[in-house]
Amino acid sequence: MPRPAAAPPSAIVPSDALLQQKQVDGWVNVPADCVRPLQTIRLHAARPAGLNEPTEAGVEGTARILEMVSQLAADDLCIVLLSGGGSALLPAPVEGISLADKQAVTRFLSGAGANIEQLNTVRKQLSRIKGGGLARACRSNQLVTLVISDVLGDPLDIIASGPTVLEDSSTPERARAILEQFHAEGAIPASVFSVLDRARDRATQGGSLRPAKMPHVVHHILGNNAVAVDGAGVEAVARGYSHAMIAARQLETDAEKIGVELADQALRLRFEAGPDCLVSGGEPTVKLAPGHLRGRGGRNQQLVLAALQRLLAANRAEPGHELDGIVFLSGGTDGEDGPTDAAGAYIDSFALARLRECGLDPEPFLTRNDAYHFFQPLHRLLLTGPTHTNVGDLRVIVVRKK
Repeated sequence: MPRPAAAPPSAIVPSDALLQQKQVDGWVNVPADCVRPLQTIRLHAARPAGLNEPTEAGVEGTARILEMVSQLAADDLCIVLLSGGGSALLPAPVEGISLADKQAVTRFLSGAGANIEQLNTVRKQLSRIKGGGLARACRSNQLVTLVISDVLGDPLDIIASGPTVLEDSSTPERARAILEQFHAEGAIPASVFSVLDRARDRATQGGSLRPAKMPHVVHHILGNNAVAVDGAGVEAVARGYSHAMIAARQLETDAEKIGVELADQALRLRFEAGPDCLVSGGEPTVKLAPGHLRGRGGRNQQLVLAALQRLLAANRAEPGHELDGIVFLSGGTDGEDGPTDAAGAYIDSFALARLRECGLDPEPFLTRNDAYHFFQPLHRLLLTGPTHTNVGDLRVIVVRKK
């Protein structure tokens, strides 16, 4: 077939002129280390790097977003960009809830080991923008949401707490039940329970915040954890490995449990026939030690430390295992892992040698969530800096066959 003729130069509109012609304007809340100048869209530092919780700057930026969408005309096109971590970047407390209240809830549930579905169910009931609030505030007829998902299975109502999902199944009763499940009464402000109870009463009486006219909403998933796992698998093949891949589709359990399971798989890879590389993805939880005991770390560092403890125990049981034939890595795809500057951690033969020299014992570091200070002297923290995306965690195991 003949090649289509190129558009004449006169038909090509420069990007800056096109942005002006279409009157493009925008505001995006991002972590502070992701800010850079753009032509017409402002990137707003809504939280510091490494602090994944709502801040006053985030409240100010979210108010600006709600103001912008509420001023749109019916024939405007509203494009919403969402990624993992969006819940903390979009704080808009409902009446009766302060920013400090929301911070207390986030810290309590995260520390208690709540998964992302439980955490976001509660956050949606305390927010004016989550749980479809952004879509309800939008006055354009067409709203397109482009999503980079960090939640396993890509549930649209959970990713960034579903600000553009109108059919949300969370309820004040469900949020209260989650708080009761984790024994939150007395540990978080009483105002949280009061607001949930009032919301329940309004719902019972038929009260609704849904406006008469709603935009037509379309969602598109651009990337997720499975895409990251596939990409790592392609790289493994390019480097000569025979690999297996696992991308979790459901919420994971405790990071230490996942670390032990992956360590056992590493041993099987090392000593049994089959692949010599395992790439997996997911997002486990961590139950934090009391604040006065707690060190520094994140779920990926905790996972790798639990895996190392398991491998060391296996080596003590059968010293001939020669664990220096295993390399194990786990990291957050956004370059962050907990309130640290590391994306995660890794172990290899050099780390094992240094471990023996230093006489480090994983157990106390695991108990007090202090994996950062365990891996720091071993020089085995994974330091990537911000990646400007977030699709959950990635784990890679490579072995030298016995």
